[in-house]
Amino acid sequence: MAGFEVAGRKFRTEADYKAALRDKAKIDEIKKQVNMEQPGEVITLYAKMQTGSFRFETVVGNDFDDEIYERAQEFKKQGYDQNSRIDLRKKRKSGAKNTSKKQKKKSVKSQNPGSADAKVDLDQYDKEMQKEILSQIKKRERRRKIIVALCGVTAIACFGYFGVYSYFMERTEMDYENLSQLKGSSNLAAYIQARQPTIHRTQEEEVELEVLEEYQTLYNKNKKMIGWIKIDDTKIDYPVMQTVNNEYYMDHNFNQEYDRNGSLFLDKDCDIVHRNTNLIIYGHHMKSGKMFGELNKYSSEEYCKAHPNIQFDTIYERGTYEVMYVFRSRIYNEDEVVFKYYQFLDAASEQEFNSNMQEMAALSLYDTGVRASYGDQLLTLSTCDYSEEDGRFVVVARRVL
Repeated sequence: MAGFEVAGRKFRTEADYKAALRDKAKIDEIKKQVNMEQPGEVITLYAKMQTGSFRFETVVGNDFDDEIYERAQEFKKQGYDQNSRIDLRKKRKSGAKNTSKKQKKKSVKSQNPGSADAKVDLDQYDKEMQKEILSQIKKRERRRKIIVALCGVTAIACFGYFGVYSYFMERTEMDYENLSQLKGSSNLAAYIQARQPTIHRTQEEEVELEVLEEYQTLYNKNKKMIGWIKIDDTKIDYPVMQTVNNEYYMDHNFNQEYDRNGSLFLDKDCDIVHRNTNLIIYGHHMKSGKMFGELNKYSSEEYCKAHPNIQFDTIYERGTYEVMYVFRSRIYNEDEVVFKYYQFLDAASEQEFNSNMQEMAALSLYDTGVRASYGDQLLTLSTCDYSEEDGRFVVVARRVL
């Protein structure tokens, strides 16, 4: 197991490990071609990544995507954002005019052999030195033109980046607005199987469940949807997906298109039919506020008191949960003996359940007063926390309805 590690990430299977190695090789090749300290190159790279030019298979690639995003945003703060770029452009234009006038004047003096000034300046030197001086002046002018051209290319790249970024942001907004409109829609004519029950089979039994009418249209658009989550006064109002791994929906949206926002998704080992003790939902902490970008509002006890409930419906039943614990944690190495919230899915006994509750209570940022008993159903929301490497911000809630 110790060998299944790439770029600080652990992988459970050899297949995932090999996929991570492929991502690592692809990232190394990109870094050979791109100067990570040059704003123009980083922004251009990010624009390409937004269009899906580079596809990654594992969280190693997602980490690199986040790294490029962070760098691009940092360069933006240093003068590459849209508003300040307009101001800079005006200043540069004004400065360029003044400089151009000075250079033109200097050029006339230096390069016009008929001027008295030129004769006085150049006559002080021998012919060889005069040639060298004129050569240096020409080289300086060529450098200036090259710099101006490069600045133009960089400006175009910046506009291109923000154009692509704006496109993806608008597309994501529109997609989820459309999905929200489809939730509860009774117009199911395009989906002839909408009202047929979904059959779930196990080795022991056959369970027949019918998708709630509210979610039938959405379910028939993408059968990887397993529910919907909503938190009042936040942007968290999204479908929740689930597939056979915890990688795909890190960079794909509901329509199965590449999207750096990803989707909210249920841990692959969770089961909404034969309900686990604890359901864990993951999502990116996007600085735009998308996905779980606003989950860290719960770091405030006052906010939690004002927003104690989380609505999470599976496609088969509605559910309301009350926030119980809020804490920060991180992803640990396999060999570290420590409480790992992301491994707590089922409690085999009351003693094991209580032990997990004590661990989370000890980590919690404040006491909500909410407690759970063995047999209660729990919901855990997990997103990135940038206060430490591999950090996570976690909200745990108990089902009340």
